[in-house]
Amino acid sequence: MSEPQKTKPPVKSARRRAREFAVQALYQWQLTQDSVGSIERFIKESSTSFVRADEELFRMVFFGAVKEVEGLTVALAPHIDRPFVEISPVEKAILYAGAYEIIHMPQTPYPVIVNEAIELAKTFGGTDGHKFVNGVLDKLAAVVRAQEIEGVRAKRQGA
Repeated sequence: MSEPQKTKPPVKSARRRAREFAVQALYQWQLTQDSVGSIERFIKESSTSFVRADEELFRMVFFGAVKEVEGLTVALAPHIDRPFVEISPVEKAILYAGAYEIIHMPQTPYPVIVNEAIELAKTFGGTDGHKFVNGVLDKLAAVVRAQEIEGVRAKRQGA
């Protein structure tokens, strides 16, 4: 009898790892209110795979989201169907990271940001958290990146 083949999980890109670490750092920041510097050190020292992450992206998203947390909360609020305090810290961390990228990193296409956030929610969040994250970030992108969305639609219709 042959052994069942084990499938290896897909290799994570440096950018995916950076986003995972940024979400973990944002989660820790929400719960502990430690300084971003001490959280960054903890994240770097506690994971041997941090060396395979895009450190620049990690720092941009983590430090940027913490710095802009009030503005991100305001930007996200109209797209959320419940009080912000009722959102789990994991989903908030994912929303903060995704919203930061959508608003402040126009060089990254919004579908990439939303898809990465969905995958993070599937990995770290609750059962249907990915649906919630998808809906909120899609609505935010529709407001913040309306021109980009129109361009994507035009390409699809022309194809």
